[in-house]
Amino acid sequence: MSRSIPYESEFTIGRLATAAGVNVETVRYYQRIGLIDEPTKPAHGFRKYSNEALEHIKFIKRAQQLGFSLQEIADLLELGDGHCRDVRIRAEQKSDKIAKQIRDLQALQDTLNQLIRACHSGKGKQKCPIVETLLAQDI
Repeated sequence: MSRSIPYESEFTIGRLATAAGVNVETVRYYQRIGLIDEPTKPAHGFRKYSNEALEHIKFIKRAQQLGFSLQEIADLLELGDGHCRDVRIRAEQKSDKIAKQIRDLQALQDTLNQLIRACHSGKGKQKCPIVETLLAQDI
């Protein structure tokens, strides 16, 4: 669900957060860990964030959706444009890690399904096969 925010060249922190689809504390957190720059505070008024800050936050959120951690995102931002090979290598590594996680989750699901089948076939027994299996061995 995308929010329709009129184009602005400068944002207060609240407007920036709204435009990016995050809350103000998320913007502050990204500043603290160095993912976005904190603009200087004028003598009077509020800090103003640029459209670049908005684009950085949107980049961060899209990268998180792809499974990148904030540290990995910081590394990607540091690499920036012009380092396509390095970014591609990191994306390949992330893809390999996700594939392994999928295999591990599939193995867990297979184990649970075996236990569920054992439970269904053990009608009338006093002890639950799932509990017995969990008590008896490492899975």
